Amino acid sequence: MSEYIPSPSDWVAEQVELYEGSNGTQGLTLRETGLPVIIVTNRGWKTGAIRKTPLMRVVDGNNYILVASKGGAPEHPFWYHNLTADPDVEIRDETEVRSMRVREVMDPVEKQRLWKIAVAAYPPYQEYQDKTDRVIPVFIAEATG
Repeated sequence: MSEYIPSPSDWVAEQVELYEGSNGTQGLTLRETGLPVIIVTNRGWKTGAIRKTPLMRVVDGNNYILVASKGGAPEHPFWYHNLTADPDVEIRDETEVRSMRVREVMDPVEKQRLWKIAVAAYPPYQEYQDKTDRVIPVFIAEATG
């Protein structure tokens, strides 16, 4: 089993600790927004260490939509590289933990459909896309097995 390395961002590390330490009964929303989050556990593409990231809870049926927005920054978030290197993840949604596999959505029709769902769940995603020159990647997490 690989070592878990908490995020260097204090608020991210604290949210993951609260969410996981309570077995998914606390820390379920993104700070002041009150909107629900999930915890995505993945493997670091450089270190091989276990990484955990709170992301907005955006669902499409039994699947999760993961938006690599990084608040509209000019570069992708670190976890984007982790998921492209190793698509096997674990997603904690409150008390439920599921093994899933992600894929970056490249089909423009599928991506547009998922983007609309994501923006409906978290409207700032559109603002983030509008303020950056990069195209924000979208992943779909699907159950394995």
